[in-house]
Amino acid sequence: MASLQSSLVLLSTNHKPPSTAARRFHVSCSSGGRGGGGVDRRDMLLGLGGLYGATAANLNARADPIQPPDMKVCGVPEVGGVPLDVNCCPPVSDAIKDYVLPPVGTLRVRPAAHRLHRHHHGHLAKYEEAVRRMRALDKTDPDDPRGFTQQANVHCAYCNNAYDQAGTDIPLSIHFSWLFFPWHRWYLYFYERILGKLIQDPTFALPFWNWDNPRGMHLPLIFDNEKSPLYDANRNPLHRPPAVVDLQYTNDKPEPIDDERLVRNNLASMYKEMMRVRKPEDFMGQSYVAGDEVPPPAKAGTVERGSHTSIHRWVGDPSNPYHEDLGNFYSAGRDPAFYSHHSNVDRMWTIWRGLRTRVPKAIYDPDYLNAAFLFYDENKELVRVRAGDALDNRKMGYEYEDVDVPWLYFRPPRRAAGVKIKDISKTAQRPEKVFPLTLSRIARVLVSKTAPGAADEDLVVEHIHANPDEFVKFDVYVNSEEDDPKDVDNAEYAGTFAKLPHRGGRGGHHSHDKGKGSVRFSLKELYEDINIDGDDEEVVVTIVPRANGRHVTIGGIKIVKA
Repeated sequence: MASLQSSLVLLSTNHKPPSTAARRFHVSCSSGGRGGGGVDRRDMLLGLGGLYGATAANLNARADPIQPPDMKVCGVPEVGGVPLDVNCCPPVSDAIKDYVLPPVGTLRVRPAAHRLHRHHHGHLAKYEEAVRRMRALDKTDPDDPRGFTQQANVHCAYCNNAYDQAGTDIPLSIHFSWLFFPWHRWYLYFYERILGKLIQDPTFALPFWNWDNPRGMHLPLIFDNEKSPLYDANRNPLHRPPAVVDLQYTNDKPEPIDDERLVRNNLASMYKEMMRVRKPEDFMGQSYVAGDEVPPPAKAGTVERGSHTSIHRWVGDPSNPYHEDLGNFYSAGRDPAFYSHHSNVDRMWTIWRGLRTRVPKAIYDPDYLNAAFLFYDENKELVRVRAGDALDNRKMGYEYEDVDVPWLYFRPPRRAAGVKIKDISKTAQRPEKVFPLTLSRIARVLVSKTAPGAADEDLVVEHIHANPDEFVKFDVYVNSEEDDPKDVDNAEYAGTFAKLPHRGGRGGHHSHDKGKGSVRFSLKELYEDINIDGDDEEVVVTIVPRANGRHVTIGGIKIVKA
């Protein structure tokens, strides 16, 4: 891992501690407390108190929250319009209890997975034994909802639309909306408690894959031991350790990129996913209520359509039809690394809620808070849970091991001088001559601003339709001097759109095949970084297809007031 260590040295020299104004955003996850100009975990958590006084979001009071499905009505999942020879349906129970979070004593501490083999030998042994016993249930009692396959099927059923919304024939999905974070938090919560129950250790905590930190930017070694119950053969063999994770991963034959550049791009991606967020829905995902069709991927939040999707694709085996296991929703839960991956996704939610930015972190809409799901708990009882009860991980009895969060310092360096629009607009066209566009090639568009210079604006890429059968990804840049920009650790990079193949339902009901959505990118800070001219009334937006662009259509692009 010498390359990663050298990258760490580079990062510490080229990205120095931020100014006093920037330091208020730092979350110190190391045991060094307040060292380095940051705030410790206690300060971060105290910061949560102020979030509940923030402006409420989406107070439409429709009183139509998503309700648990009828688990007796469970169909065959599909991928690419083809029914899978897979039964994702769980055991059926008529007894459903409303779950009440138990009193919290000592918090379970979820450790960083890359540290287990050296620093937490006892925890690793417990983890392997718990998963071994979970796998054993597949043979001794296949209908035990705590078994390994049954737990994997939970994700398949909810995420590949084997269920309909209660009382309708509209498929239910927990991706591409504000349900993404709370549903997965509950899923991991019960998975973790089941593992603890199987080894009679209520303090057991699920490790997280720390892929947002250079020291954790490889598949943790605990998952690469072929004799371990944590191993899964259905992974990309080119991405075994010490291969460095690519949080901008696009395809299986990428152009060569050195580790140092990968690490820099990864940290830049995380900064923009986490810090350049305008409102809660930009991070969490947009609203999804009873009666809505399955949300299109453009309604996903920044992490879901960014680093989350890239890890899924990076780990899955490209030799399998649908990149199983981790590369497709229906099979992702079959890989033990999935749960540690999503534990870090969950950690991103925890960190984001603690960031002292001006963005409200709470969603008060009752349709969000009262959305409900069904899970089997560690006692094999079917329980009903609410999204609103999953907002605070500490109330659920767990927290995360302190580790550094270097991407907080990774705002791109400011350009010494801005570009001249007349120089870079020669290859750009007006929107009316470009859209609607099938993204089979790079598009450079000259877009009018709402006000000159570094105005408080958002870029909106409108009416995106992505083929649900394909992995799709594109990146967006503003005022790039390059016609074909590659890196994301520069000031011009605005953000990304990515999605895994995702099609489900029954009887050909694929409502999201027709669904279109829009994504927004905050521009205020980007304008400052690119040193935009105070008189500029237009910018050049470059949309770069990274994977299967021919399967994406974009209806338009515009800049609006924030």
